[in-house]
Amino acid sequence: MTRQLALPFSAPPAPTLENFVPGANGELLERLRELAAGRCREAVVYLWGAPGSGRSHLLAASARPGVTVADDVDALEETRLQALFNAINSAREDGGTVLAAGAAPPAQLALREDLRSRLGWGLVYEVKPLSDAEKAVFLHAEAARRGLRLSDEVVWYLLTHVRRDMPSLRALLEQLDRASLEQHRAVTLPLVREALKAFER
Repeated sequence: MTRQLALPFSAPPAPTLENFVPGANGELLERLRELAAGRCREAVVYLWGAPGSGRSHLLAASARPGVTVADDVDALEETRLQALFNAINSAREDGGTVLAAGAAPPAQLALREDLRSRLGWGLVYEVKPLSDAEKAVFLHAEAARRGLRLSDEVVWYLLTHVRRDMPSLRALLEQLDRASLEQHRAVTLPLVREALKAFER
């Protein structure tokens, strides 16, 4: 079979609040919309959740003037932790907002006590993972955005055979999109199985 080079037609969209799949995070998304519109008066908004839950997506989508963003606070080196500490104090005094995220609630972070307490000063939200049914809706919608049609059989095969965090699912759809373009084939189970072998290499 002749293969052709797939052109990069399907670049993933930039993170926005609109293309975040909310699942059980509707209240959090509404607070971040208020923050983006300048209507949130909290000095600190802190998000926590497992890797792949969407924390980084939400921080990137919410970055704007007047908002200081700090991702993976539990992995920051000391000078950046001090800058975060100073930013929180400044936000409280001057009316700005610090939007921060980490892998655990503030009280469980391996950070100095004064910074832990400041991260808990404002709103604290767990970014809750999507259910499998919500991930299935995402896969159908994201495939359609790319011009692909996924059967329910393919979607549920993916959800039982691959890592199910959102970055992995997005990367897998990119792989399937490329394979479909290169081979002029619909995304069927045989193509999926071939793509998964390549994806794992």
